Amino acid sequence: MTPPTTDSASAGTLAERVSGRSWTLSDPYQVARPALRDFAAAVGATHPMHHHLESARAAGHADLVAPPTFVVKVTQAADFLMLADPDLGIRLQNVVHGEQSFTHERPVVAGDELTATTEVTGAKMVGTTCMLQLSTRVLDAAEELVATGTSTLVIATATPEDSSTEGKDA
Repeated sequence: MTPPTTDSASAGTLAERVSGRSWTLSDPYQVARPALRDFAAAVGATHPMHHHLESARAAGHADLVAPPTFVVKVTQAADFLMLADPDLGIRLQNVVHGEQSFTHERPVVAGDELTATTEVTGAKMVGTTCMLQLSTRVLDAAEELVATGTSTLVIATATPEDSSTEGKDA
């Protein structure tokens, strides 16, 4: 899905428009066994707790255990709310994901219902490029913290049309 774009984004630089804002998923992400198994296979996570219910339960978990990076499915869904915000006028093709890390409070398991809130913790302009630091808190149905994702996004705010008109009289 491509986020809506707008040429009439609010005034100010992207860093000014995004600073201090947050976005929350409206519907919980349902962690399902098939999705967890598929993700584990995709990232090469072969531990039996990711694939076999008996192994997960023998290790003391209620259900299959997600690989640590599985939480990216939830954090990026919340991040996408920011990227799709029409007030910001971000063009997805101008976004580069710089880095990502996670701090886990407990493992994600099949059956979890997770919500996430992305908050802009830092924003600065470097020329026409916006450097964003995001922190995304992932909570379970009991509103207990499960994990926190931090990431950096690099967003070009000038378009080719903008740079082709530089130095020309209007």
